Amino acid sequence: MDLAYLRAHPAHLPTFLTHQRIRETPVAGGHICAAARLTLDDGHSVFTKSWPERADRPVPEGFFAAEAAGLRWLREADAIAVPEVIVALPDLLALDWVEPGEPTPEAAERFGRELADLHRAGAPAFGAAWPGFIGALEQDNTPDDGPWSTWFAQRRLAPYLRRSVDAGALSRDDAALVEQVIGRVGELGGNEPPARIHGDLWPGNVLWGADDRAWLVDPAAHGGHRETDLAQLALFGGIPHLARALAAYRESWPLPDGWRDRVPLHQLHLLLVHTALFGAGYRDAVVQNARAALGRPERATVDR
Repeated sequence: MDLAYLRAHPAHLPTFLTHQRIRETPVAGGHICAAARLTLDDGHSVFTKSWPERADRPVPEGFFAAEAAGLRWLREADAIAVPEVIVALPDLLALDWVEPGEPTPEAAERFGRELADLHRAGAPAFGAAWPGFIGALEQDNTPDDGPWSTWFAQRRLAPYLRRSVDAGALSRDDAALVEQVIGRVGELGGNEPPARIHGDLWPGNVLWGADDRAWLVDPAAHGGHRETDLAQLALFGGIPHLARALAAYRESWPLPDGWRDRVPLHQLHLLLVHTALFGAGYRDAVVQNARAALGRPERATVDR
């Protein structure tokens, strides 16, 4: 099987894998999926993601279709490096292989400029035209004209707060604190028209390539607030050369005053997803960011 055959017959890929007709090398693929590098007969490589076979944990309907739709939509903007979708099946996704490299200040600056171009491409509404996922959780992408603050409170904060409380990751007092934030998103968040955003842009979803570019992978793409992507880049230690990337972004497309103060609010969505998915280990981060969003002493940080 070569790349031309794979493009023409994507549904044949599982059969070739089952019969070990393609060289397959396991690679890191995150917490949810199994990942591999496939080397085709023409020497071309592709990256595959598959759902681990477990009877108690079947692949959610539309899971890979959502990621494929998001990747294609981001790629359509022709603004930033996004791998091409080669195969999108209900339980398997194959993308063009990106050779890993090292992050450099120059790549970070280019990334900042290209991310601004992606956001500037815009979206017809908040949400997206396909059902969404973030991690293994469903995410309501029903298109909505906004305003952003109402949409973000109802579609990105409240659902994952409920899941986190139901899972025992957050207490009632924790929930009451986050509910204060939800009730004040309109005054805290800074409304903007929908931007074309990655939606899950924590540092692990920025792949630094050997071509000295930063590639976007594993999106939860939708129309949202551009500051959400920027805030997520600072989570869990931040991307390398974050300050250079942010400076280049702001030079390309300046941010409204007060954007640094809004970082904790925009990070809160992804942190609530983490408590919903992974439990109380992320509880302190949720509480810290909720307090920071409300203007209390403890606050999240972003490179300045």
